[in-house]
Amino acid sequence: MRYISTRGQAPALNFEDVLLAGLASDGGLYVPENLPRFTVEEIASWAGLPYHELAFRVMRPFVAGSIADADFKRILEETYGVFAHQAVAPLTQLGANEWVLELFQGPTLAFKDFALQLLGRLLDHVLAKRNERVVIMGATSGDTGSAAIEGCKACDNVDIFIMHPHNRVSEVQRRQMTTILGENIHNIAIEGNFDDCQEMVKASFADQGFLKGTRLVAVNSINWARIMAQIVYYFHAALQLGAPHRSVAFSVPTGNFGDIFAGYLARNMGLPINQLIVATNRNDILHRFMSGNRYDKDTLHASLSPSMDIMVSSNFERLLFDLHGRNGLAVSALMDEFKATGKLSVADDRWTEARRLFDSLAVDDEGTCATIAEVHAQTGYLLDPHTAIGVKAARECRRSLALPMVVLGTAHPVKFPEAVEKAGIAAVPQLPPHLADLFQREERCTVLANDLKTVQDFVSQHGNRGKPL
Repeated sequence: MRYISTRGQAPALNFEDVLLAGLASDGGLYVPENLPRFTVEEIASWAGLPYHELAFRVMRPFVAGSIADADFKRILEETYGVFAHQAVAPLTQLGANEWVLELFQGPTLAFKDFALQLLGRLLDHVLAKRNERVVIMGATSGDTGSAAIEGCKACDNVDIFIMHPHNRVSEVQRRQMTTILGENIHNIAIEGNFDDCQEMVKASFADQGFLKGTRLVAVNSINWARIMAQIVYYFHAALQLGAPHRSVAFSVPTGNFGDIFAGYLARNMGLPINQLIVATNRNDILHRFMSGNRYDKDTLHASLSPSMDIMVSSNFERLLFDLHGRNGLAVSALMDEFKATGKLSVADDRWTEARRLFDSLAVDDEGTCATIAEVHAQTGYLLDPHTAIGVKAARECRRSLALPMVVLGTAHPVKFPEAVEKAGIAAVPQLPPHLADLFQREERCTVLANDLKTVQDFVSQHGNRGKPL
């Protein structure tokens, strides 16, 4: 399997090199040169497989030629063996043909564990083989950071620097990052917002001159391995609900477009997905594009669903690449225009093509809390604010009541007690046993100015287990 850049000017790479590359050298994102496609018979034969075995069959084409089958099977069994539920991603029924896919059964109680538990093990495997050491530099709006640290903390050849916006993540999200202590773990609170953090990551990847003798690796969803891992649970859910002989729809809480892009790829690989709903909060750049062909920067607002408090969706470029016939030069021109003006739209026929599959809805905090309260009153089931937005969008946008609608349950409600309380739910959920003492654990975090050089100097001074790089 070879991978090419969405901007068309970077060399094609194999999986191992893409894993370590992050952004392409031309500033684009890597995508498979050719997407594998499975037959109805193949997909039907996977019904009932344990999650790690299904993951092997779905992802094997993406790593072919880079990781031996036996090694990949072992890595996947270890990855999903740490999840709390035997089904790994169980389905819970809310109503008639309405389901929540619980993606919060991993160590950090968020869907990011599916990709980042795998990414850490893949990095360990590849770096050990290469006898190479790297620096992970990532930005988080809440859940990516803790999942990345948890997944990579034991990697022998990795130093981890995770930035989050200071005072803009929930306390549970922050403590899940800052209480994992290790010489190779560095939490940085940036005096800015998530997009500021993300921009510093992108700038650092574009010019790594501040590093000496090593290189950066991405853990954000710009890293192809994360997208690849997320494709699997679409197959997992759909198979349980009658696929491939029955179509399924999905509602996906998303800010960075990575999770829903994985669903788009699953459909293109042969899974019968009838509809994908982009569910977002008042930071609604994706909804504005899907509903009106306007992908324009706007003011970033803090919300009760902080993991979606994102102004610019990094993975959207991957969809633009397909909408423009995989023409890298056309995408590069579009992204240059967006960088200069903060605005982007596509030709009407391309937008219409996207709308054949995608619908969208933006839900404010009031609507989020109302949905949490409504579902709890109807079923006794407690949603986190992000999943609540997914449920609201599913109920408003679904095209057919005859097809199963699956809402991706992206996080455990215990991570967002403020939203639960504002929804009028008296019984705030308790942390699971492995996190029961979270609020008593020692925290380590450095607050830094919203300044690229300050951050890069910190990385340079504190890498290599505290020795200057």
